[in-house]
Amino acid sequence: MTPTLDPAGDTLHGWFSPDRPPVRNLDPGDTVTVGTLDCWWSAGPYPGGANRDRPRVPGHQPGSGHALTGPVAVRGARAGDTLAVRLDAITPGRWGTTVSGGPTPLGERYGTGDDPAVLAWELDPVARTGRNQLGHTVTLRPFLGVIGMPPPEPGEHSTIPPRRWGGNLDCRELVAGSTLYLPVPVDGGLLSFGDGHAAQGDGEVGGTAIECPMTTTATLDLVDSPLGGELDAPVAHTPAGWVTMGLGPDLDTAHAQALDAMVTLLVARYGVRRSEAFALASVVVHMRVTQVVNETVGVHAVLPDGALR
Repeated sequence: MTPTLDPAGDTLHGWFSPDRPPVRNLDPGDTVTVGTLDCWWSAGPYPGGANRDRPRVPGHQPGSGHALTGPVAVRGARAGDTLAVRLDAITPGRWGTTVSGGPTPLGERYGTGDDPAVLAWELDPVARTGRNQLGHTVTLRPFLGVIGMPPPEPGEHSTIPPRRWGGNLDCRELVAGSTLYLPVPVDGGLLSFGDGHAAQGDGEVGGTAIECPMTTTATLDLVDSPLGGELDAPVAHTPAGWVTMGLGPDLDTAHAQALDAMVTLLVARYGVRRSEAFALASVVVHMRVTQVVNETVGVHAVLPDGALR
């Protein structure tokens, strides 16, 4: 029987912390279904207005970050291991919200500081479409913005910046059918889920996606690293192909990390020299901006399946 975690009570939290006890202990290979709120801890659909007036669930923790569900521990996981998170199914809720502009750095940069926008979306999880109050319809491509484990240092850590152990990656390639590989920071792993996105473009340029509740079924396992050594950042195998991620204070740094990991993957999978792997990457690898809005920015490299035969 697949255990289910609902976003309520002791499963809800707004920080990453190695000191937070797990709400479930799973064996490697176990599957869990996780319900998550939207990033703002919303109690229901929100038509617009000041964010402080948004209705929130009773467990909301003022001053915290994303509403996370978990953490889940994996028996036998040790710091330095590789945790594989296979995303078996991802289903968005019936509503979502996109917010941009207002008194934020993004709003000031792009001239929308005095003109914030709120898009309220009605979502159809079966047809995979969303329609907003302006009459626009989009195709849904749901994924979780946050899948991750805490830094090993004691205390509470913000959910906003992504880290080598995952977290707020906002990588739109992590759809159902993907397996995300993360380095384990602490014994047990302590994996949490949250920040459902019904749809998002590369970059998440306005600061938010279609933020929505989500139900995710995932299988957790301990595996060998796909790069042949301990991971410095998340790696994934997705329907789009192999994805290596880079995280840093600027796009140049993040790009270099993502490309370095992809070259290491090419060496490991194809048995070529490193210089040959760089040459091959120039032919078949795509570099994409993951997100630019989470303090630490992201770039991901994509090697499509079948591109190199």
